[in-house]
Amino acid sequence: MTGKDVSRLEEASDGIPPGTRINITFLAGEDLATRLTAARAVRRLGFVPVPHISARRLPSRAALQEFLSGLAADGTAENVFLVGGDPARPEGPYADALALLRTGLLQEHGVRHVGISGYPEGHPAIPDPTLWSALTDKAAAIGAHRFGGDVITQFGFDPAPVLGWLEAVRARGVHLPVRIGVPGPVGVRRLLGYATRFGVATSASVARKYGFSLTNLMGTTGPDRFLHALAERYDPARHGRVKVHFYTFGGLRTTAEWVARFRHEDHTPTGRP
Repeated sequence: MTGKDVSRLEEASDGIPPGTRINITFLAGEDLATRLTAARAVRRLGFVPVPHISARRLPSRAALQEFLSGLAADGTAENVFLVGGDPARPEGPYADALALLRTGLLQEHGVRHVGISGYPEGHPAIPDPTLWSALTDKAAAIGAHRFGGDVITQFGFDPAPVLGWLEAVRARGVHLPVRIGVPGPVGVRRLLGYATRFGVATSASVARKYGFSLTNLMGTTGPDRFLHALAERYDPARHGRVKVHFYTFGGLRTTAEWVARFRHEDHTPTGRP
């Protein structure tokens, strides 16, 4: 959710299981009060708030301290998600999520669990060797500081590169749980807009495999086929601990309702959940 989605979360809350982790984005143009209010609302409604902290959007160490202090005062600082952020140049002293991990401020303000990002299909602005070193360095820092942690991936349309990436992650000694990014049900045109924005690979064959056509943008699509294929090919011994993270492009309530329906159906030939 964004900081401005509190009313939408309230509308969707009855359909979301208590204790669900709800990530709160760190968008440009949203102020501290908006972000803190959103985190408090998530906690009040019985969920686990996971505020994002965007390294490159922080103008100063004092701004980071102020945000963490506000979270700590509200009892919403235990879980955070660290991301570099969109600005080409940092607005302050922090160039990436690793720099935030090294400040020591997370521990001082009661952070216990740190999420970091992963990119199974790469990043349009970051070379692959840099992505891999960043992931392994962040995972090592999480372990060294004795945080709990996980990796949340960018969404995609093809499970094959996701599963291959998972094997490569484990081969590099990163054993954090991974939450595979999955778009909630959304209009095809809007989904493709997000895919273009985030550099997600989209071809006619991949689109068909996922369940939509690049020549018909008027419909709505969900991740049914993607999750079926992921479950069928998932091997805990090779891929490690894997969960799902929903990007609610189509809205919180729409996604919650779709998840509720999906969870009550058996989607694998073996009956494996």
